[in-house]
Amino acid sequence: MAIITALISVVLFGLIAVLLPGFDVGGRWGPVDKLMVFGLGLAVAALLVRYARIGAWPQAEGLRVRNLMVSQLLPWQEIEDIRFGGGEPWVQIDLVAGETIAVMAIQRADGDEGVAQAQRLAELVAERQRTTPH
Repeated sequence: MAIITALISVVLFGLIAVLLPGFDVGGRWGPVDKLMVFGLGLAVAALLVRYARIGAWPQAEGLRVRNLMVSQLLPWQEIEDIRFGGGEPWVQIDLVAGETIAVMAIQRADGDEGVAQAQRLAELVAERQRTTPH
């Protein structure tokens, strides 16, 4: 859905930029203004595409987490706890170093599916920690 909305954003802002009345027809919109309107549509689209790409993927060396702004690899032995409670909107991973990382791909808004995915992630981390040498 986010990808479709991103495409709509580019088309819609592009049409608006083209249809804005320019100086040549007595309007107040110059070429730079029109370019900025189209640029805004591209920025919205880029944010939506990034949102569509959030996720968490298990790999041999750890859990790769891609959130809206940051992607990182969390080695299995550095993960201390998986939490999905306390009113947080998504799964929280507590690291041994004391840092907490959000996993935006598993959200409370997903209801029972989100709870099931959080449980699956907790089980996967426990399994990997048992089988990964420290």
